[in-house]
Amino acid sequence: MNIILENATIFLILAGIFGLFMAWGIGANDVANAMATSVGSKALTIKQAIVIAAIFEFAGALLAGGQVTATIRKGIIDAKVLESSPELLIYGMLAALLAAGCWLLIASLKGWPVSTTHSIVGALVGFAIVGIGIEAVSWGKVGFIVMSWVISPVLAGVIAYALFRSVQKLILDTDKPFEMAQRYVPFYIFLVGFVISLVTLVKGLKHVGLELSSAENYFYAAMIGLVIMFFGKMAIRKIKVSESLNKDFHYASVEKVFGVLMVVTACAMAFAHGSNDVANAVGPVAAVVGIVQSGGEIAQKSAMSVWILLIGGAGIVIGLMMYGYKVMATVGHNITELTPSRGFAATLAAATTVVLASGTGIPISTTHTLVGAVLGVGLARGMAALNLTVIRNIFMSWIITLPAGAILAIIFFFILKSIFS
Repeated sequence: MNIILENATIFLILAGIFGLFMAWGIGANDVANAMATSVGSKALTIKQAIVIAAIFEFAGALLAGGQVTATIRKGIIDAKVLESSPELLIYGMLAALLAAGCWLLIASLKGWPVSTTHSIVGALVGFAIVGIGIEAVSWGKVGFIVMSWVISPVLAGVIAYALFRSVQKLILDTDKPFEMAQRYVPFYIFLVGFVISLVTLVKGLKHVGLELSSAENYFYAAMIGLVIMFFGKMAIRKIKVSESLNKDFHYASVEKVFGVLMVVTACAMAFAHGSNDVANAVGPVAAVVGIVQSGGEIAQKSAMSVWILLIGGAGIVIGLMMYGYKVMATVGHNITELTPSRGFAATLAAATTVVLASGTGIPISTTHTLVGAVLGVGLARGMAALNLTVIRNIFMSWIITLPAGAILAIIFFFILKSIFS
């Protein structure tokens, strides 16, 4: 207990720095996933995507990132075992943040889209095994997360495949694709507004004490969907057929209609992502702050200070601006060639999967979900449309993520323990 009192300021500074580093990693890796379909389909330039992501990710993190967060992420560790030595939990949380941040840095430099949730979970498992004991880890929860490696990309891939097939059937394979796009795209816009509002309501706004029933969530999401559909319809009406563009690419004017849709999905996805995934960086920071401020008392939940959310939001934006383009290139260009209509199908499929998973309690990764959705869109055009080498590298990076986070956390835990004990 004396260790905590003697080093309180140092622990708080380290928590802030490591939390910022982890949030930076989320920005460099995970946010790029949310924006990759928009950039890859050329609906947005990288600069426009960064501006949109900066505004909406920061707003999501700050407004809906959580006043109270479960500090022991997803119930992976039984922290009660450490009540007699709370300083070990501080070392563990700091080690987990640093380990996950380092792995995300490596993955971002390589352009691998990995899961930030799995990075921090792997790091927490590594610390728990050496810092508390193997029995302190909830292995059932870990197994559930491993299951999600298969469930989330497959589910998103199936939905994306079905969505893009519907676009092909209703619009692209008709005699008058532009007229059909003007007729049907407003309904797709409603679907996007509805699903992504639902993601935000279900996964994000519960943190700010806005406890809505399922019926209320669906009602508000439908209302927001109708409003977005109205504005989308107005924007679509202004688009005219361009014969010069259509000479180079038969569907150029049709894709301009879908471009409107991609801007809507980019904004909404960024807000939903910021509200949800900032917890991966700020949860452990809140745990350390809670223990230090209470003089060593361990709580399952900690009050979330605004400055912690600010660190999370700022880190995400800086990471995206510095290194986001690498992962954007992998997901947006290298798996399969994307156009606005394909990007729309992938983004909506990913968002729908997130909603379904939230309702059923399956722990999923936004990254795995979106990559699965992009694969589904590629498959709708045939196996030849997919870059199998890139896909193999992505799958390998997913398998490595949990053990990499765990090994790095073990190393950092012992270093911190030797410095302060």
